Amino acid sequence: MATSQRDFYEVLGVARTATPDELKKAYRRLAMEYHPDRNQAEAAAEQFKEINRAYEVLSNPETRARFDRFGHAGVDGASGGPGGFEGFQNFEGFGDIFDAFFGGAARGGRRRRGPARGADLRYNLRISFEEAVFGAEKEIEYPRGERCDRCSGRGSEPGTDLVVCPECEGAGEIRRSQQSVFGQFVNVSACGRCQGEGRVVESPCTKCRGAGRERQARHISVRIPAGVDDGAQIRLTGEGEAGPRGGEYGNLYVVLDVEAHPEFERYEDHILYELPLNVAQASLGARLKVPTIDGDMDLEVPAGTQTDDEFVLRGKGVPHLRGGGRGDMRIRATVVIPETLTDDQRELLEKLAATMGTPVLPRKEKGFFERIKDAVAG
Repeated sequence: MATSQRDFYEVLGVARTATPDELKKAYRRLAMEYHPDRNQAEAAAEQFKEINRAYEVLSNPETRARFDRFGHAGVDGASGGPGGFEGFQNFEGFGDIFDAFFGGAARGGRRRRGPARGADLRYNLRISFEEAVFGAEKEIEYPRGERCDRCSGRGSEPGTDLVVCPECEGAGEIRRSQQSVFGQFVNVSACGRCQGEGRVVESPCTKCRGAGRERQARHISVRIPAGVDDGAQIRLTGEGEAGPRGGEYGNLYVVLDVEAHPEFERYEDHILYELPLNVAQASLGARLKVPTIDGDMDLEVPAGTQTDDEFVLRGKGVPHLRGGGRGDMRIRATVVIPETLTDDQRELLEKLAATMGTPVLPRKEKGFFERIKDAVAG
């Protein structure tokens, strides 16, 4: 063993107690810095080999233990040797760095040949608060690339066939060799002429001019399930763009935009409503009709109701999207103080005030929304 070999921990710039994550992080940083394709310095190639050898040994618990105990003597000849490409191509984490330099092209395997799937589309659909709660069926229209009915999406004139691409000779990819200090790398990319399909149109369809697709308006019905919320997405398989050369259709994603309600708010599967009460109703109690998503309902307001008091109508909220049942409707009382009074009202209130004395502040409790969150959390 040559006495000039550096300690592997020193090579990676880490402590002997370094964790596997710390080793990986140091290796990636150094490999990016000294890779010969990025660093043209004369010594970069040797440093890169030394870095890879250090990580090869220290990333393996067995060889790391031998190195910790015996130094270089314990690991000489292990794995693929110091600097051979076979020794580091399977390193954990090396693939990320390899992709950074070569785009993953040399990882092996040929590209998938044949027609590609069409592109996915997005459609923004505005619905009412009630439609989100109870569900709905909506008709939509949108443009998409439809398969040409004359050539069935192949792009070639009926009665003619696609021919082998002369650029890639049917492979669908172009392979270029690149020589480096580690040997020969093969850079693989999709053929630009046939777009990776391996075949090209020799006699274009007279209707779509070889594109295989035509822009048309598409009309479909979308079922909106009960209980959806703002921003929800509905995936409609096969309703996107047609794929080239007869490839499968992509998907359509319908993104829901729920309109605000003039009276109700929504919290998860609960509906919130603020109930205004005058001083007399709050003090004496009252039987009132309150709006709900199902229509008006009677509500008994007890005497002495305070602002922020809450009434719960069980099962009058939003249907659970996944599972049976519904949330609740939660009604928050708000005592409204009049800003102007008639002479009679003022006289009555002055008489009332003279009999009531100085009020005592009620005990502070959690706010309305905090109580709802506690109730939802169980």
